Amino acid sequence: MTDKNIKVSIRHLYKIFGEDPASALKDVKGGLSKADLLETRNHVLGLNDINVDIKEGEITVIMGLSGSGKSTLIRHLNRLIEPTAGEVLVEGEDILKWNTRRMRKLRRESMSMVFQKFALLPHRTVLENAGMALATRGRKRAEYEGEANKWLDRVGLGGYGGQYPHQLSGGQQQRVGIARALTSNSDIMLMDEAFSALDPLIRTDMQDLLLELQDELHKTIVFITHDLDEALKLADHLVILNNGAIVQQGEPQKILLDPADPYIEDFVADINRARVLRVRSVMEKTPPEGEVSGEVDHDATLESVIADAQGQMDRRFRVMRRGRAVGTIEMPEIMRALVPAKSSAEAEESSDTAA
Repeated sequence: MTDKNIKVSIRHLYKIFGEDPASALKDVKGGLSKADLLETRNHVLGLNDINVDIKEGEITVIMGLSGSGKSTLIRHLNRLIEPTAGEVLVEGEDILKWNTRRMRKLRRESMSMVFQKFALLPHRTVLENAGMALATRGRKRAEYEGEANKWLDRVGLGGYGGQYPHQLSGGQQQRVGIARALTSNSDIMLMDEAFSALDPLIRTDMQDLLLELQDELHKTIVFITHDLDEALKLADHLVILNNGAIVQQGEPQKILLDPADPYIEDFVADINRARVLRVRSVMEKTPPEGEVSGEVDHDATLESVIADAQGQMDRRFRVMRRGRAVGTIEMPEIMRALVPAKSSAEAEESSDTAA
């Protein structure tokens, strides 16, 4: 592995569903589209040449609309689905070459999963569900009880250990799912639409809880969602899929400011940019000279800076990070950032037309 910070690498991953995927793969590599593959070969293209590096201690969000391939992709990371071709490297080792024993050990000890539908055992108590990962390793209740209770407390369910899943709300059940993943002490957490079944306010609370825990624990998290607001809130690295292929990936702020494709441009068109974009993404990286109107944090939203400026377009601010001046931001820069950019593909097409 060339980068020690990369925990998982996905390399040239393909998944084709059908009777003869190996033969269909040749057509896909030759340029056959998902729609044409279905029409001519009666095969479904699930994933098309996926390449992603998942960094240690970060939240990688994989998003797309229904049928984009995001849930298919996450299930390749623990081999719940076998690929047609490609590699999945965990700390430099291709797990597609591992035998059943090594894969079982990976799932039990190194890679936990939080599901959309909670996946709690109804006949087990909350405590027993939280300690399930350790129980599958042969630990008795007396041995895992303390660890399970610690994480139940941490997710706000202290005192609920003796309850059963049906006695809890949906948000509480998902907290048990997160506690179970944390009790396993796995390095990697896979979260497949983990908050999608929750009401909006509960969903926001769960997102805040995840970010709070991540700030403390620095897990390697792969999070699947179809919700762009959720993706922009959680992601350190964002991967956007369409029809089984990656359309664009990178730091979420950069994708929002510089869409690489008309599909991405349409995808982000309705986002409240002032509420999502951060000062660090649009500032000049030179501390200001002369007088300023005040100081703002590099991670503050543009919305908060607009409020500080009280609508005055001549305001300029010193940007601070951990007590040190790192840049300058002025109101005209903020206004420009609030106007959606054309995708690079569309801009190039417009330039060619004009020429």
